[in-house]
Amino acid sequence: MTSPAGSQRVDIRRLLEAVEGSPPIDSVAVLGAELRKMVDARHVSLLIANLSGKAVERLWHVTADQSETDGGTERAETLPLPGSMYERVLFSQELEVVPQNGGWLVLLPVTERGDAIGLLELSLPSEPDPETVGYLVSAGHALAYVLIASRRHTDVYEWGQRDRPFSLSAEIQRRLLPSSYTIEGGPFTLAGWLEPANNVGGDTFDYSLEREYLYASITDAMGHAEEAALLATLTVGSFRNSRRQLATPAEQANDANRALLAMARADQFVTGQLIRIRLADGVVDFVNAGHPPPYLVRDGQTAAVSLTPGVPLGIADSAYDTQEFRLEPGDRLLLVTDGFLERNAVVDLPKILADTAERHPRQVVRELAGTILQITGGDLRDDATVLCIDWYGPFGERNAIGGASRARATET
Repeated sequence: MTSPAGSQRVDIRRLLEAVEGSPPIDSVAVLGAELRKMVDARHVSLLIANLSGKAVERLWHVTADQSETDGGTERAETLPLPGSMYERVLFSQELEVVPQNGGWLVLLPVTERGDAIGLLELSLPSEPDPETVGYLVSAGHALAYVLIASRRHTDVYEWGQRDRPFSLSAEIQRRLLPSSYTIEGGPFTLAGWLEPANNVGGDTFDYSLEREYLYASITDAMGHAEEAALLATLTVGSFRNSRRQLATPAEQANDANRALLAMARADQFVTGQLIRIRLADGVVDFVNAGHPPPYLVRDGQTAAVSLTPGVPLGIADSAYDTQEFRLEPGDRLLLVTDGFLERNAVVDLPKILADTAERHPRQVVRELAGTILQITGGDLRDDATVLCIDWYGPFGERNAIGGASRARATET
């Protein structure tokens, strides 16, 4: 409907009612069709980020002269990200409105708590005023939640994101990862990324936000293919089971160690790190099970955190110790697997961290993944996994410490 000022008003209630009345496989497309009618758009499209991180996939496309969508293939068009407007909007999370083909193209992010799911694209006959743009931003937020809810019930959206077939081990590995790779949680922002080797190894990362703590882990199971994936499954399953019983990182490590000793072969083991950040003050409880040390960026300086490594999980029947340190507002903590460090002579992590000091963690992890792919020519012999956590303080927000981030970048 149209407001007195002529703005195209978006009725979120009507959008959600349309979604509720459609099957999950059609719900996103139905929302797009309703939105097109509300703002008199020439077309509306959902562009979803694919699993490689290098392109977006046009999953459906609604035009003014269609009664139904043309997204039946679930992957109608692949649009490369590098150097494109799509990349700018996805990475900056700022919408763009530009003239195109006698009308106006609106491109805005579809994001939930920092997780950049994709983009909403609309072609309008005239330039939208600020009120209409505001409604479209709200529609983009609604679309993110509809997409998250719908993909619990169907493989359509997962299939649409895949730019290549998965091996069995890759399928198992993906199921071990959190459903969202990014979360903005007030005092912190966390982002992870896993770049799988050609013969998939056993890397994983995971996290969970509770009322008092942020829990996170990163692991590297020995071996490759299904053997490593199954070893990782046992480890991550144990971590989650213990964590959901409010176990400390040390207790989680002890439980996983016992499970591996009982069920894995004598020559199998897993390295990993488990952390718990207390949201009230940034105190970190840290368990290192034979894993490379994390990196800390503070006041423009990057250094490995000095921690006792401990033994890998599944090696010995011994208890794991908790080590403690405190994060300060403006700190960036980086956890990586040895897929990066085996080529440390070329992958200069401190320099990359200095060069990306002002960027969002989701951009940092993508850039690190892109660097290792460039160095290896895409021929990874081991998974390369990274977890990046920015800490703003118990009452902090990312924008509130922007000055501190810029100072870090200037000093380096």
